[in-house]
Amino acid sequence: MALLEEYKAHTAERAELGVPPLALTADQTAQLVELLKTSPIADVDYAMDMFQNKVPAGVDDAAYVKAAFLNDIVQGNVTCDAIDAVKACEILGSMLGGFNVTPLVEALKIGGEVTDTAADQLKNTILVYDAFNDVKALMDQGNAKAKEIVESWANAEWFYNKPEMEKEITLTVYKIPGETNTDDLSPASEAFTRADIPLHANSFLVNRMDNPLETMDELRKKGNPLAYVGDVVGTGSSRKSGINSVQWHMGTDIPGIPGKRTGGVVIGGIIAPIFFNTAEDSGCIPIQAPVGELETGDVITLKPFDGVIEKNGTVVSEFKLEPNTIPDEMRAGGRVPLIIGKGLTAKAREALGLGASDAFMAPEQPADNGKGFTLAQKMVGKACGLEGVKPGVYCEPVCTTVGSQDTTGAMTRDEVKDLAALSFGADFVLQSFCHTSAYPKPADIKLHHTLPQFMTERKGFTLRPGDGVIHSWLNRMCLPDTVGTGADSHTRFPIGISFPAGSGLVAFAAVTGMMPLTMPESVLVRFTGEMQPGITLRDMVNAIPYQAIKDGLLTVEKAGKKNIFSGRVLEIEGLEQLKCEQAFELSDASAERSAAACTVKLDKEPIIEYLESNIALIEELIAQGYEDKATLERRAQKMRDWIANPVLLDADADADYAAVIEINMSEIKEPIVACPNDPDDVKTLSEVHAAGLKTDIDEVFVGSCMTNIGLFRANAEVLRGEGQVDTKLWICPPTKMDEKTLTEEGYYSVFGMAGARIEPPGCSLCMGNQAAVKQNAWVFSTSTRNFDNRLGKGSQVYLGSAELAAVVALKGKIPTAEEYLAIVSDKIKPEMTDDIYKYLNFNKVSKEDLEAMVE
Repeated sequence: MALLEEYKAHTAERAELGVPPLALTADQTAQLVELLKTSPIADVDYAMDMFQNKVPAGVDDAAYVKAAFLNDIVQGNVTCDAIDAVKACEILGSMLGGFNVTPLVEALKIGGEVTDTAADQLKNTILVYDAFNDVKALMDQGNAKAKEIVESWANAEWFYNKPEMEKEITLTVYKIPGETNTDDLSPASEAFTRADIPLHANSFLVNRMDNPLETMDELRKKGNPLAYVGDVVGTGSSRKSGINSVQWHMGTDIPGIPGKRTGGVVIGGIIAPIFFNTAEDSGCIPIQAPVGELETGDVITLKPFDGVIEKNGTVVSEFKLEPNTIPDEMRAGGRVPLIIGKGLTAKAREALGLGASDAFMAPEQPADNGKGFTLAQKMVGKACGLEGVKPGVYCEPVCTTVGSQDTTGAMTRDEVKDLAALSFGADFVLQSFCHTSAYPKPADIKLHHTLPQFMTERKGFTLRPGDGVIHSWLNRMCLPDTVGTGADSHTRFPIGISFPAGSGLVAFAAVTGMMPLTMPESVLVRFTGEMQPGITLRDMVNAIPYQAIKDGLLTVEKAGKKNIFSGRVLEIEGLEQLKCEQAFELSDASAERSAAACTVKLDKEPIIEYLESNIALIEELIAQGYEDKATLERRAQKMRDWIANPVLLDADADADYAAVIEINMSEIKEPIVACPNDPDDVKTLSEVHAAGLKTDIDEVFVGSCMTNIGLFRANAEVLRGEGQVDTKLWICPPTKMDEKTLTEEGYYSVFGMAGARIEPPGCSLCMGNQAAVKQNAWVFSTSTRNFDNRLGKGSQVYLGSAELAAVVALKGKIPTAEEYLAIVSDKIKPEMTDDIYKYLNFNKVSKEDLEAMVE
């Protein structure tokens, strides 16, 4: 009884926070099982509610305890007054898949009402994986119920038993004007609560407006579900936690699944592609439609099949429901369960000798325009076993490389559990601890201790806290011309192509080894000319939106925003001799363009150099006990295989692009920066001063995945001999190998003399979830993005190169172009560049030095 009283007290404590109690742990579930075995028990209704509705499903440890107890009841090994064998099968059927499947399959052998009930539950269970073979074996042995189940799966009864998407949905509008990014929906400062969906949802929009939760409470009094509405919705990171919060406030409970909700509607003039896909995967309806006539408090009727939104009986917005398969996705509970269920139906039909099912809507496939394929289209085609995949074509490419980082890792873990998966199907899955390693909270420490085992048990490769930024590591594990994904919007490979996703789709890709994709169009950015003295690759990064604005393809204004890159693949040519570390500066920043993915055309030589270095790194990781050893060995061998036959894909000469942007590097004579607080608002230094923007800077940050070791050397050379700077200077290398090399080369001495605050390798200030700048500070940063409050509350942030950051630190302000060029040309001589801008080639250092770098 102590458990019940403790859980009631816990429920009351959580109620003070406005959230339900946490799900039961495996230990609590075991205690509850022992209590249910006693006869009689007081408060049996409360105990049964806990057992049925407060235990996680899938392959959670608590689900294992629950399923084992129910199996014992079904098999007659134990008795429980509150649960008989039939009831046990019904409860097993509510557990999604995983540990509940084998007990249900075994129940098919018992006969009578127990077998009937078990069969009914299995008919509506799609997460069966290899247990399908057990059911088929029983069918082949003459088990009639097993045959019924296979026939039910073949006929897609699991799908037809769910309600169709409504033709008319009455909603109350909750509109957030302008742009809302995922940091508004899921603040980085609250990252440690993301796995606790209800609690994390309390931070929903709190940095964006006053009293957002109270406003929603008032709107609910109108008696309708709320619709999240905005001009631009979901830009920034790939956080499923943003959708989780939307669904918690605007969705519906899932029977038997604690702490999660489904459903909900998001309407945006523009919905960022990753956010759109995450909504689809989660069973939330995403609608891209004009929102100018919608205001908070409006009661609207959404007619998705008709493509209209009505207010007071009048059509105020029209749209096309895309993709056309959304009705099926919503009926199935999301795109992910639809894909899994369709796969089960196809497998069952094959077992019965039946043809393809006509139960599901076929994705609309565009007509072939007769043109060739772009580089991205060829990469995706290769992953599909095709020559190429044209824009608008739905496909399911093999996902060779998958990345998970720590602020979303707990959610990815829970999604893997919900998918009932005990192993990964993807060839290489990496887990990092870069967002929380510097100054971990208690919840972060717990994750550091528990998540590695979960990932390595499934044959994932796990980094350690302090190793560094996920992207700097994951890029080193990539294979040329292959497809990958990651639960961080900056998962943008310098070789191959990646389509970042929320943690749900990342878990799906890790488990199944593939990902759903409607191939986007591509935008070609072609660099010509030569880079001028003092101009850096980071300036070329900012030159992309700069030129797009000049070409009329991008606007800074959010209302009616034009963005040629949004949802498209950004393909970059003209810099083929870049090192892979440099190429990542370009691909990384495609996230700030809201691009779906990025490719960088490189020659074979820098790729071979990169892979040879990475093979040596992997060999040292194995020697130092990193796991999973077999996964690392397999990836190293695939790198060797590619080097032995180094063939690269190339775009066809007649490939078709949504736009072609030409950038003549010879014409860029001064740095280009992103102005506060918008990565699209780019200006030259001269334009910054001409616009009268504030140029005094309080703090300078040099770090993030946008940096590499060469940039820290360059920054230090500008600072060398100048003594302590008055500006607060942050230095944060991306990996421990960079840190140790910079220390040995004496550059940390320069940073120390400058009075810099040295941060441990990782994300640090870039994420704003650990360290932060002073409130309302004006900042110059080399980091990825500068959305409001990203680096600290009220911060106003410029983005630019590490070289410019050093000059800003020295002067305490944004310099003029003349000031910058004078200092940089004096500090970084042409004869120094080869030594400054060199990269870590692990195969060219001694065994002892490599061991020291990695340990």
